[in-house]
Amino acid sequence: MSEPARKTETAPPLLSVNNIEVVYDEVILVLRGVSLDVPQGSIVTLLGPNGAGKSTTLKAISGLLKTEDGEVTRGEITFDGKPISNKYPEDIVRSGIFQVMEGRRIIEDMTCLENLRLGAYTRKDKGVKDDIEMVYDYFPRLRERNGLAGYLSGGEQQMLAIGRSLMARPKMILLDEPSMGLSPLLVKEVFGIIEKINRDQGITMLIVEQNANFALKVADYGYIMESGKVVLDGTRDELLNNEDVKEFYLGGGSEDRKSFKNIKSYKRRKRWL
Repeated sequence: MSEPARKTETAPPLLSVNNIEVVYDEVILVLRGVSLDVPQGSIVTLLGPNGAGKSTTLKAISGLLKTEDGEVTRGEITFDGKPISNKYPEDIVRSGIFQVMEGRRIIEDMTCLENLRLGAYTRKDKGVKDDIEMVYDYFPRLRERNGLAGYLSGGEQQMLAIGRSLMARPKMILLDEPSMGLSPLLVKEVFGIIEKINRDQGITMLIVEQNANFALKVADYGYIMESGKVVLDGTRDELLNNEDVKEFYLGGGSEDRKSFKNIKSYKRRKRWL
């Protein structure tokens, strides 16, 4: 993958998450004062271990907490200058945010073409046919798949899920674990296409990802979460060169770092608690 151009350092935030708390079932506190900004036209990645609250953060943004008895109980989420906290998912999609769910969540008993048309459900314009061709240009193998989507490979299903998101003509795409279940070659291909879509279409992206190496290579900025809080953030280069990030997320780091007990520089940030 080519190195993404530095394009968003002075761009205003399209999405702002300000000190939010999320509670499930009225008692389970999952997010504990999370704040992050996603500048217009950028790719931002959200990293961290399982259970850190990454997917919950995306669901808070996209309105999908409502489907799981969750809600934002404190703080505010704004998109394009307007508050969207606890709005209904369909209203958030219409405002310009589309989430690609973990596990793809395509409609298996529909064809690829029908899945793509479903992505344009909220649209009233006449450009759907042209946008289907645009998706096929990014994902040529989908053009050849005429059967049910459930018979696609894992990589093809992920391509279809991303293509379906493009059909909504979003201003911003939220991607939850796009590399899940894919081979290294397919992961490289999918992230290359994500980067190309961002560059060609100017679509802002927030990516939750376990594969920190690939995510940081395409991202402009990154946040690391632990236990429902943001504990570290920085530009791509700052995180790639951070010794603690190398050890715990990139598989590198100094040999003398044997455990968390030896960490001196991994400072959890308290300003948003």
